[in-house]
Amino acid sequence: MALPSNINSGKERKRIPRQTTRISCAKYMKKQARQIKIIAGKVEAIAELNDSAMADAIWNALPLQARGSTWGDEIYFSIPVDKAKGPVKEVVDLGELGFWPPGKAFCIFYGQTPISRAGEIRPADPVVVFGKIIGDPKVFKPVTSGTSVSVERMEN
Repeated sequence: MALPSNINSGKERKRIPRQTTRISCAKYMKKQARQIKIIAGKVEAIAELNDSAMADAIWNALPLQARGSTWGDEIYFSIPVDKAKGPVKEVVDLGELGFWPPGKAFCIFYGQTPISRAGEIRPADPVVVFGKIIGDPKVFKPVTSGTSVSVERMEN
């Protein structure tokens, strides 16, 4: 009986190269979702940070405490982060969180700003988006300028 061509008869040992690929789990696993709690006066909301260098910088700066300012349906306040890290957006989505480079500020977009056009939310200058409010961002509507705002990590 003849052996199939892919089986060695035992007389000679053929070395078949083994293809192995080592995959780093960390490289392919998504970072665990990082959530933050934002408290502005009597309003509380949870937000999730995205997987970006800017989100990392914000996360590392937490906790934050400041007096917020409002501009239309946006709350913003200065934070101890010096540099924008990542691409900027001229128009944001409802509920997005952004870093405003000129003011070194954390921004919460819960509606239109004074320079928004119909159907859009436009920051004063382009921002680096680093997260988004979970749920209805319009809960921030009653917040006024001068309100104390705090941001803290939600530990999993």
